[in-house]
Amino acid sequence: MAVTDAHETGDLWVFGYGSLMWRPGFAALERVPARLIGLHRALCVFSFVHRGTPEKPGLVLGLDRGGMCRGIAYRVAAGKRDETVAYLRGREQVTSVYLETVRRIALEDEARRQVRALTYIVDRGHVQYAGRLGVAQSVHYVRQGFGRSGANRDYVVETVRALGALGYSETDLHAIAGGMGSSASTTMVPGRRSSERRGQNSPELSAMGTHGTPALP
Repeated sequence: MAVTDAHETGDLWVFGYGSLMWRPGFAALERVPARLIGLHRALCVFSFVHRGTPEKPGLVLGLDRGGMCRGIAYRVAAGKRDETVAYLRGREQVTSVYLETVRRIALEDEARRQVRALTYIVDRGHVQYAGRLGVAQSVHYVRQGFGRSGANRDYVVETVRALGALGYSETDLHAIAGGMGSSASTTMVPGRRSSERRGQNSPELSAMGTHGTPALP
């Protein structure tokens, strides 16, 4: 399901809440901490390709109903809009487990801007929707998961590190990372609130990843 209007020509905002926080794979003019109201981050997607297989599925993140999610918003130059959307669709929609949508997000910068951003939410009717799993169940899937993009453990640990760098902590996700035996599960920035993080602007931020291997699902 694609919702990005073909006639839109302005800069594109993208909201990342999982691997897009630490490996976006596209160039951006701004990278700004942000929050989305009404959806929350959860390890609720069975991974059959990039972090697991149908026989031994891994577990990756999706946006599910309710709550609030903090992540990273990227502003992409208008001239790179179509290229970036195509890249994201190829990366996120390899098994069509996500619904492409545009949601209003609040940027955690000095201006407290609100923008509409492209993001991907889980399709609850898809066979790969895992629902709400307990920590022990999640640890089981993450430990066994290995797919085209590598170990599922690495995906979870890197996401927790990215959240820690922003001063964010999420109980269940950190507990699952802790089940991997990694100190990254508790990495935080002492004394830093999420609202104290400001946007990082440049003529064009270099992509932290490449257009090579997708990270989800």
